[in-house]
Amino acid sequence: MTSPSWLLGELAQRFALPLHGDPSIRINGVAPLARARADELGFLTSKRHLSALESSQAGAAIVTEAHLGTGHSAKLVAHDPMAAFARIAALFEPHHPGPRGVHPSAVIAADASIHPDAVIGPFCVVESGSRIDAGAELVSQVHVGPDCVVGAHCRLLPRVTLVTRVRLGQRVLIHPGAVLGSDGFGLAFDQGAWLKVPQLGGVVIGDDCEIGSNSTIDRGALDDTVLEQDVRLDNLVHIAHNVHIGAHTAIAGCAAVAGSAHIGRYCLIGGAAGILGHIEITDRVTITAMSLVSHSIREPGEYSSGTPLEQNRRWRRNAVRIKQLDELARRVARLETESKP
Repeated sequence: MTSPSWLLGELAQRFALPLHGDPSIRINGVAPLARARADELGFLTSKRHLSALESSQAGAAIVTEAHLGTGHSAKLVAHDPMAAFARIAALFEPHHPGPRGVHPSAVIAADASIHPDAVIGPFCVVESGSRIDAGAELVSQVHVGPDCVVGAHCRLLPRVTLVTRVRLGQRVLIHPGAVLGSDGFGLAFDQGAWLKVPQLGGVVIGDDCEIGSNSTIDRGALDDTVLEQDVRLDNLVHIAHNVHIGAHTAIAGCAAVAGSAHIGRYCLIGGAAGILGHIEITDRVTITAMSLVSHSIREPGEYSSGTPLEQNRRWRRNAVRIKQLDELARRVARLETESKP
């Protein structure tokens, strides 16, 4: 398969980026500025990396107007160099779907609906009542359970499982090992033992969402678990039953959202953050990594919790003092009371 190759002038024209330099430079790939070669494209997003741009051997770089005079490479000018780089970099990893139709090793229920333009790869299973729309691709070993819909141009990578009652919008990308529509963790304690509460809802995923490897999204107990359009989940993220996540929110790896939490639009949730159930987070909230959200957030902004790393000996001393805070606060209150005339 021939590797993609572009003239710098072609890239400038395709993405409407002003070009400063030789348009005939051949670009065969993308790379970080520090190790880019003369046939590769890099980008600059931070002043911290100006030295890398100055010494870079890259054939061209994507920069803002402010950094046009730095370094010796040709320049493409963008308001947001990272976004421009992402669009250009996609040209160097083109997607080639498998042949349309159903692979002979796939198992398809008699009443399942498979669009002729869909791709059903080796060892896939599509169960009763499910539908695979035009241009959707089940790469291999994908299991689509009963009463599911895979929307147009979705792509499900190996070992993805849709358990039951999962609805995918269009252009949804699901990475290997993800599980959608499994039982929510619904339990009732009765007469000294746990009683399982049936999970009768489903999962609804909006257009252009992306679900990372080995992430899990539980189906709702009665209502559906919902991800609105363009929600992005990193690897190993857990979304519990009846959670609702607003459009354009991104959640980093190992984060967990407990049942019936409601997260607004344009939120950013850092890695390993925990969000308790039955709380609401408004739009445009950032939760930093490893924070615990234990109450609703009504105002946009950046929120953090937890104790930063420090030397063990100092941490042990501070941990002892944390236990003394309540008594110290009581003593201060008594002294304030006694000092009043």
